[in-house]
Amino acid sequence: MMFIRKADITEIKGITELYGKVLTEEENGRAATGWIRGVYPTEETVKEGISSGDMFVAEENGKITAAARINRIPAPVYNKACWKYSTDDENKVMVLHTLAVSPDCAGRGIGSKFVKFYEDYAFSNGCNFLRMDTNEKNTNARRLYKKLGYREADILPCTFNGIKGVRLVCLEKLINKR
Repeated sequence: MMFIRKADITEIKGITELYGKVLTEEENGRAATGWIRGVYPTEETVKEGISSGDMFVAEENGKITAAARINRIPAPVYNKACWKYSTDDENKVMVLHTLAVSPDCAGRGIGSKFVKFYEDYAFSNGCNFLRMDTNEKNTNARRLYKKLGYREADILPCTFNGIKGVRLVCLEKLINKR
């Protein structure tokens, strides 16, 4: 059985290895995240998420199957996006960052379950404006997010997390009740 929870300091290595597996898939042409090993995501990314208390993991049979950060901190480039759903109250906006599913577990619905957890977590914390992003070339993520009801608000050229030449797809969803 899979469950999703906050990560702890003992899981830095496991989460870093998960991101490493995704980066290996990218390097071998089997994924298109736009991430670059040694630039983003890194072990430092994981440590920051854990120390901030906003790194979450999906776990199944004692194994980390997915990880992401969930918080109220929008990427700075979000200020340039043309959001359809907006609010003056930043405390009503929740953001999903750096979602990765272990390639060993691909095709099992873990990404969908993680996004559902994110939505429930956001709503239970008083946030009904949901935001996330992905690289334009990450067609698998874009397809998943569309299937889950997310709207592509904008595509912005930028340097993102130290990676130059990114065309960042900003996604949004408004939830009103559960």
